[in-house]
Amino acid sequence: MLLERVQRWDEAALAEVYDTYAPAIYRYACRHLGNSDSAQEIVADTFHRFLVALKQGAGPQQELSAWLYRVAHNLITDYYRRESIRGAVEIDENMPSRAPQTEAAALQREEITRIRQAFQHLPSLQQQVINLRFGEGLSLEEVAQVTEKTVGAVKALQHRAIEALRTMLDEKQTT
Repeated sequence: MLLERVQRWDEAALAEVYDTYAPAIYRYACRHLGNSDSAQEIVADTFHRFLVALKQGAGPQQELSAWLYRVAHNLITDYYRRESIRGAVEIDENMPSRAPQTEAAALQREEITRIRQAFQHLPSLQQQVINLRFGEGLSLEEVAQVTEKTVGAVKALQHRAIEALRTMLDEKQTT
């Protein structure tokens, strides 16, 4: 079993864990942060904490994937706390682009921005559930393990998140 080999500090197993989970953790972080550099830092910090936990005899005991996602999510939460203290820098979406765009591409970018902004207004746990379910394609049971909630709670969070997004997007369309 991979987890047993990792706990014995088997280098091949450690490399396998990184190769298997780093791309998924990166995608997860990138979707939350919208920034490749910050997402790479989250991946590095997640695996650093994983190695430190292993050295201390701690770390995941059963569900490696859930443990890594939980650590990444906590690091993302910490990132947002730090950013809110420092003050976020706004990017002007109306800045002219160097490349000419078609009207369809511009409309698509506006729609993506609108959805991303609505998503950012969801509570953190709802964002996490939506990200894991639809971004990472995890099952309800897997999301329940990552979030340490019941499957029923995950279903409820997912439903509330989708309804909230629908409401926010409908409101923005009518304004």
